[in-house]
Amino acid sequence: MAKKNTDVFFKECKLLLDSSFSLLYIVTWEEQRFLQQLKAHLNATNLYTWSCVSGLQPFGKEKLKQATINPVEALSTVLSLPMNSMVVLNDFHKALEDHSVVRKLREVISSSKLGDRKLMILSPVLHIPSEIEKDVIVMDFPLPTFDELNKLLYSILTTYPHNQRTKVMLNQREKESLIDAALGLTLTEAQNAFKKCLHDDAKLSASDIEMVLEQKRQAVRKSSFMEYSTTEENEKSIGGMSKLKSWLEERENAFSQEAKEYGLPQPKGILLMGVQGCGKSLVAKVISNMWKMPLLRFDMGKVFGSFIGSSESNMRQAIQTAETVAPCILWVDEIEKAVSGMSKGLANDGGTSARVFSTFLTWLQEKTDPVFVVATANQIHQLPPELIRKGRLDEIFFVDLPNPVERKEILTIHLQKRKQKIENLDLNALVQRLDMFSGAEIEQAVVSAMHKAFFAKRDLQEDDLFQAISETYPLSTTMQEDIDKLRQWSEYRARKVS
Repeated sequence: MAKKNTDVFFKECKLLLDSSFSLLYIVTWEEQRFLQQLKAHLNATNLYTWSCVSGLQPFGKEKLKQATINPVEALSTVLSLPMNSMVVLNDFHKALEDHSVVRKLREVISSSKLGDRKLMILSPVLHIPSEIEKDVIVMDFPLPTFDELNKLLYSILTTYPHNQRTKVMLNQREKESLIDAALGLTLTEAQNAFKKCLHDDAKLSASDIEMVLEQKRQAVRKSSFMEYSTTEENEKSIGGMSKLKSWLEERENAFSQEAKEYGLPQPKGILLMGVQGCGKSLVAKVISNMWKMPLLRFDMGKVFGSFIGSSESNMRQAIQTAETVAPCILWVDEIEKAVSGMSKGLANDGGTSARVFSTFLTWLQEKTDPVFVVATANQIHQLPPELIRKGRLDEIFFVDLPNPVERKEILTIHLQKRKQKIENLDLNALVQRLDMFSGAEIEQAVVSAMHKAFFAKRDLQEDDLFQAISETYPLSTTMQEDIDKLRQWSEYRARKVS
């Protein structure tokens, strides 16, 4: 999903309006910034705005004392405005919940009296009633560019109260890093972040970059689709997976400027498929720590909304949130549950699932921001072939049940993590008894054994572990056929993690 700057956006906007499209739906949080740039880029001399509070008003001119607030009456008034007028309906998505408003809007945009007058709905929420679905073009207004943020920072520095003795302690590279940190924020969010930095100690320094990045984290916290995760897991938290670890180490600096100058493309992401409980989700956390990138967990199932166009808009917002925080790791856990059926579309959804899935696939293919996708799956047969073909993700890895060496590593990790002594334990005998156990089941056996020892008010003993193991029935015993199918599928289609 290639990003547009404002020049490209308004060039496309003008082309649509000149091509007799009478109704555009602009999705943005930045009402004033859009209106100011609309007036400048399209030379909109007869520009009007409507809101449920101020009514229909000329933009940038003296406000009318008596304005039309009722949306139906306001739409009727549009037909009496001067030719070549442009009317922006602010937060009109709420008015569209009234059928009489929808009906009136249809009549206005299909009226021969409309002439070259144009209508724009401006809202942070995409809500398109089915009645006007075929009459509207949806556009996403781009967030501020580097140049816009640079001008904003200059404006703040030159207008900040002089008695504060503001100091700019940034070299050119640090200043660029500060502005880069603000990319993906709205103009208001960036302004608040810059002013917060100044208000903190009346100076701008390299340490303020982290404060601006915190503003980005706020964007994730406001999202209903994303969860910002912090983790202390590292390479030593994973037992085995030596080949995957080497692959990740080779790409640790692939997002750097040096890699870019070398001609390396940015890594796109990986799909981890395999047996449940074998550390696929843990890998996402470890990559975040290894590469020093924030981890975002994306709940793809939550993007579906009840209104036409809202699901597609939600997916775009989720993608935009990830790009706001970039560079980052985007973790999509058990992706098959979200996308199974999406590619063909679910019954009675009017093709919404297929469009949402297509939006995600297009972004995977075309994304330019440093967002590394880590998708995990337990049921590979539920994944559509469009997702797993080369070009969208860098590699598919198969995670199998741990071998004896890996089981020993995993057992040691969980014992030491919980401050247990291993010197007096026969690890090899325990590992033999843990045959066909997943990493999660080994962990649970350790925890169960510790409960027995703690209840008995003594140190953990070998017999506690053997008893806990004997009381555990590994998933592999009941799902042997499914595991065999996974192994068979991955034989020539996926790389083994070890």
